[in-house]
Amino acid sequence: MSQHVAFPPPVRGVPAATSLSSPAPAPTAPTAPTADELLEFVRRTAADQDLVSALPLDPEGRTWVRLDGPGGSEAWLIGWPPGTGTGWHDHAESRGAFATARGTLTENALAVRLPTSGWKTLELTGGVDRSRRLGTGVGRAFGRHHVHEVFNESQDTHAVSVHVYHPPLPLIRRFSRTGAVLRLEQVERPEDWR
Repeated sequence: MSQHVAFPPPVRGVPAATSLSSPAPAPTAPTAPTADELLEFVRRTAADQDLVSALPLDPEGRTWVRLDGPGGSEAWLIGWPPGTGTGWHDHAESRGAFATARGTLTENALAVRLPTSGWKTLELTGGVDRSRRLGTGVGRAFGRHHVHEVFNESQDTHAVSVHVYHPPLPLIRRFSRTGAVLRLEQVERPEDWR
């Protein structure tokens, strides 16, 4: 299921009148949102209980609604039935942030930079595993090539979260993990999940 919810565009100022002899100012390229701006967006959106409550929840699988994020980023409101998760993955060249809007999510992450191409199997060294629980209102930002898995450990409660990525996701690499061995399983493109 995928729906698109648009946030109103930011209010833009009207340029002051210029004289006929003045050259028009050069257009400026939009600035990519910072990690702090991405994190602020997901926290603010997660606090919007009207939006969070409007997400249809399915007891069998995750549900999602596409949102407009700041500065041309893509964002998602995601519902997590009890016991569901993403599996190990990364977001390629995109930076991102996510916040829990309802319930609690667990994130396991690897504190290691993986090669971007040319491998199928890697053996991880010790000490690279990180784990955190993110309750309602808690969020985090992450950089490019961040490898993690996110899941709802609850056996009886749906969780809902907000995620944002900039630039919009060019691909997602999916991995399997057995002990210290990480294996690249598949590469998904936007047309695979939209």
